[in-house]
Amino acid sequence: MNVPLTPLRCIRYAEEQFPQNTAVVCGDQRFTYKQFADRAARLGGALRALGVEPGDRVAFLSTNCHRLLEAYFGVLEASAVLLPLNVRLAAAELAYILNDSKARILFFERQFLPLVEALRLAVPTVRSFILLDAPPQTNWMESQNYDGFLADAHPLRRDVMKVDENSLAELFYTSGTSANPKGVMLTHRNIYLHALDSAFGLQISQEPVELHTIPLFHANGWGKAHTITLAGGTHVMIHQFIPSEVLQLIERERVEGCCLVPTMAIALVNWPDRHKYNLSSLRRVMIGGAASNPVLVREVERELGCQCISGYGLTETSPVLTVSTVKAGIEADEAERQARQSMAGYAIPGVEIRVVDEDGNDVPADGESVGEVVARGDVVMEGYWRQPAESERVMRGGWFHTGDLAVMDTDCYIVIVDRAKDIIVSGGENVSSLEVEKVITTHPGVYEVAVIAVPHDKWGEVPKACVVLKPGQTVTEIELIDLCRSCLARYKCPHYVEFLDILPKTGTGKILKRELRKTREREHQPTRTA
Repeated sequence: MNVPLTPLRCIRYAEEQFPQNTAVVCGDQRFTYKQFADRAARLGGALRALGVEPGDRVAFLSTNCHRLLEAYFGVLEASAVLLPLNVRLAAAELAYILNDSKARILFFERQFLPLVEALRLAVPTVRSFILLDAPPQTNWMESQNYDGFLADAHPLRRDVMKVDENSLAELFYTSGTSANPKGVMLTHRNIYLHALDSAFGLQISQEPVELHTIPLFHANGWGKAHTITLAGGTHVMIHQFIPSEVLQLIERERVEGCCLVPTMAIALVNWPDRHKYNLSSLRRVMIGGAASNPVLVREVERELGCQCISGYGLTETSPVLTVSTVKAGIEADEAERQARQSMAGYAIPGVEIRVVDEDGNDVPADGESVGEVVARGDVVMEGYWRQPAESERVMRGGWFHTGDLAVMDTDCYIVIVDRAKDIIVSGGENVSSLEVEKVITTHPGVYEVAVIAVPHDKWGEVPKACVVLKPGQTVTEIELIDLCRSCLARYKCPHYVEFLDILPKTGTGKILKRELRKTREREHQPTRTA
């Protein structure tokens, strides 16, 4: 018997085995798994009634809430493809994604109405705009909001035996090395096996309580949309990361686990009132999105009173590839354990990890030899949407090439040491240096620009622009930063601009960013180590 692998089996299992368990807590609303599954089925039926056809892309512009979580299953019930959008993007960036994906429907929260107003005429493939959390107030929108949309619908539960497990289920756009974002195609098989693999690798218990501190538009909140559902657990939603609200929810809902980027972890361990909250239920915190270190791991364990581990992955890998728990049989003192916990870690089940040189050969597992991280396994994407050449490039040789540089030790733990490409990871968000450079070069006074990462106390690293002006031109730092803010999401904009007479180059004219980094990183060293 061959039963297709699809995330719809996660919610089917939870509805059957845990119908009265609390599935979702969102503000003052609570839903059991029976109610959660019914709402997802109604979303599927409503989409079909609206004319959505198999394979159509359905976009959601939403913070973490029960409606977006329902979409992770309801859109698939309609045989469509879910497209979660990064709420931090500018209107022009969102328009590019909607046009490139040819999205048919856009659901959005009321707070993003000005963004949607600004882009709606530029996205001709979007046939319907539906408010998630309020009645429509403009004459160009549907006559119902999301809850009315569901109330009038007939539930639709797709026959899982008819699902093509290799068909597209989700589409996530991620900033890469090119100026425009790339659409990462995740299949039903990818997502279902990621839920199984990561649940085993992270040792997720049955019926856990998870706080969704990571936005769901970041690869399903690092895969938790499906993992927690499969385990019959409780999804505790939070619209925005506010330390006091996070601590309140941990205490009130007896939260057992959450995921954090380093900036979130730093904020929590330094929150002045943290000791006023009862955090005794918290068992596990996973840090990812940017490199952590033993100091931060130690602070989290001490201040929050739970295990802290690092994880590593990419949107292209669904996303988790490795976890940093200490393997059974490895003898480690406290200092070594803390160091292990801060590494990228070792591969979860279903994943193979290698560190290779430029010829594709494994580098020595000595903790010193640097190579590129490559991976293969259940969780690796189908490819990039409408970019076959780029897909072939990163999948060459039967392995996904991450572009991250690392070393591997004798116990098969990897430590990320650099990025082969010029991606800047600021507060867990990927920033394309080329994208920022393209905006800055639109200024008539700019001759040449190179954008690099420099260390930052709060965000880990931030963009810095090194600019050469045209002769006789006068341009200020704030002028260029304001230019970027008018075109890009705020987190992509440079924090610093330095004006230079010349940029270092190779003999062929390629800018040597590594030479810029050597001096600029020393100038911007953060004052704390965490």
